[in-house]
Amino acid sequence: MKRYLLLLCMGVLCSCTNQKSRYTNFQPGQVWEDNNGQHINAHGGGILYHSDTYYWYGEHKIEGHKGNTAQVGVHVYSSKDLYNWKDEGIALEVDSLNPAADIARGCIIERPKVIYNQKTNKYIMWFHLELISQGYNAARSGVAVSDSPTGPFTYLKSMRPNKGHWPLNVEDFHKKAVADTIKSAYCGGKECLPNHPDSLNLLGRDFEGGQMARDMNLFVDDNGKAYHLYSSEENSTLHIAELSDDYLSYTGNYVRVFPNRYMEAPSIMKTSNGKYYFIGSDCTSWNPNPARLATADHIFGPWTELGNPVVGTEDQKATTFESQSTYILPIQGKKDAFIFMADRWRPNNAIDGRYIWLPIQFENGAIKLEWKDQWNVSVFN
Repeated sequence: MKRYLLLLCMGVLCSCTNQKSRYTNFQPGQVWEDNNGQHINAHGGGILYHSDTYYWYGEHKIEGHKGNTAQVGVHVYSSKDLYNWKDEGIALEVDSLNPAADIARGCIIERPKVIYNQKTNKYIMWFHLELISQGYNAARSGVAVSDSPTGPFTYLKSMRPNKGHWPLNVEDFHKKAVADTIKSAYCGGKECLPNHPDSLNLLGRDFEGGQMARDMNLFVDDNGKAYHLYSSEENSTLHIAELSDDYLSYTGNYVRVFPNRYMEAPSIMKTSNGKYYFIGSDCTSWNPNPARLATADHIFGPWTELGNPVVGTEDQKATTFESQSTYILPIQGKKDAFIFMADRWRPNNAIDGRYIWLPIQFENGAIKLEWKDQWNVSVFN
């Protein structure tokens, strides 16, 4: 009898513990534990939905400032309900044996995104790559591939986009000869560029070697065409580039958008009426700033800026809830239901970065973001 009571109590305790550990809503900014009770480690991430499962990919961080470099790789989690996430391990590992490798331990891997190619049955990962010990000089795009959504992903290559190709909306002055001093100059921030960086013709400077690519995202349109969005030209101008049919390279078709606006942290969505929406931010390093909203009828534009989508206190509007956009997640099975995903960075202790997930609301042809201490997908019903 005593043994039966003990087993019963143990069962109740186990049931209560499991119930308590399971989430039924989102709690922006709070520690978000995975199935092992560990804070989810998928920063600057994105979501792939495939075969009734969501996969969350992001930068694996470690403690301290060193965590801002890639010491482990890209982490992946899976979920059926978006609230509770199972740790699926490291999808892409850094190379710990070859210090000369593109993705050698200590390089910078940021904003990894994964898309599925129906033609090749492959999972394709793109990310912003900075080579080890070069700061942010490399400004490259890395590509990896896998037969499984959880990996392991095999690193293929890195490049600067659209080498030897002019954008569809190129202007005549871009094709003029560029002075050697401009070709060799590196700035690294808008504070040391002129008010109109086009005067330096950064596009022309990088024509032969390929365009710079830093903060990035991927988007697959309704027709299966995939696009790479990335901050280019010393972060001064965003590029939107069409990918090849296998999603592993470029077609050479791309456009410059938001010239001289310093748009980074790009995220994009498309509604059922065919309208595209873009949310990004200014370039202020790790410090948060007001979000920027834009819309277009075609992914290549023209894009129209609509201002700051945040509704709330002055501080919330000024800092986008102390966060920066990383992805816009469409919820499966719900029409025009999207989640704004953002990161609350902690550069001095990178592993403590928090996640800000909020529902996107539509109002008068624009969208708005409002703070919620906790919420669930029933808000879209």
